[in-house]
Amino acid sequence: MTVRTEIRGGRAGVGTRRGLPTVDVVVPCYNYAHFLRRCVASVLEQPGVDVRVLVVDDRSSDDTPLVVRELSADPRVHGRRHEVNRGHIATYNEGLLEWAEADCTVLLSADDLLAPGALARAATVLRDNPDVGLVYGRGVYYTDHDRLPRTLNVPLGTSVWSGREWIEGRCRSGHNVISSPEVVVRTSVQQRVGGYRPDLPHAGDLEMWLRFAAVSDVAHVRGRPAAYYRVHENSMLRTRFNTALVDLEQRRDVFARFFADHPGLPDAALMHTAAKRALAKEALWRVCRAYDRDDLAEHPHEEMTEFALSTYSGARRLPEHAALERRKRLGAEFCHRTQIFAGSQVVKRAENWLWWQSWKLRGV
Repeated sequence: MTVRTEIRGGRAGVGTRRGLPTVDVVVPCYNYAHFLRRCVASVLEQPGVDVRVLVVDDRSSDDTPLVVRELSADPRVHGRRHEVNRGHIATYNEGLLEWAEADCTVLLSADDLLAPGALARAATVLRDNPDVGLVYGRGVYYTDHDRLPRTLNVPLGTSVWSGREWIEGRCRSGHNVISSPEVVVRTSVQQRVGGYRPDLPHAGDLEMWLRFAAVSDVAHVRGRPAAYYRVHENSMLRTRFNTALVDLEQRRDVFARFFADHPGLPDAALMHTAAKRALAKEALWRVCRAYDRDDLAEHPHEEMTEFALSTYSGARRLPEHAALERRKRLGAEFCHRTQIFAGSQVVKRAENWLWWQSWKLRGV
């Protein structure tokens, strides 16, 4: 049984302001009291929606309980505090599945921020597209709350993909294109597909989005940021080598779990093979870069190579595998000293840059 204390604002229930879509924003918090006020303010300042903030304090040891009590003076803010630490997955699922009851739901970490107008834009897309279960926008990475990055405002627009199209895109790239705070979901679909998987702690969000796409369409709102995602020293965006291998393994597990659970999807076997191919290509290229940097001493190159070979049966026929064999023959020191493969590095960087620009504009 969950043991917790609750602090409730003055409004019971949701949807009391007629004509506005209702949104529950679940804010899990563990020792992030110093970020919480700014996070909650970014939600309460959203125009055009009837919003409720649900703060789930996972037994923080800092001033989080005091901050939640202070914030709950606003009737739109409610708080729960666990008597024992339950971990992030259980905390997410409690907010999303047990507490949220509005038309739409957002999961927003206490150190992230919503961008102005993000909720109204997403709620409009959900209203106008009944088959869409998940809407996301652009997530902007930042490190300092007081120095948010400047972004270009391009014309607003919306792309809608069938769920199968969106799944196929994720399989071709092998990558997630969503950080998490930029997502607004239809609450009824969230409760239909269930919560986060405890056995996928590093890539469970990708598996969640795939589940949404298996039962609904997916939309992307371009032209304005949807949320600001804080990058810190312990985040996946800042870690290297062994964590990269864990991330690849988790993504492989995500696709395996998803397709095992959805064998009836059209072309499921072909899409799964495409995902394994993409992950093998990424792993082999990472080893190539370790040779180019003479970084083998710190890089799990043997494990990365084995990951590629065991993940995709055709890995030895990939161009990345041929590129790795050339580097092995020459040796890491020679590759680094001569930069003989600098041209391929430039090409790969250009490809990555083009993908990055496409992601910023199109969300895929």
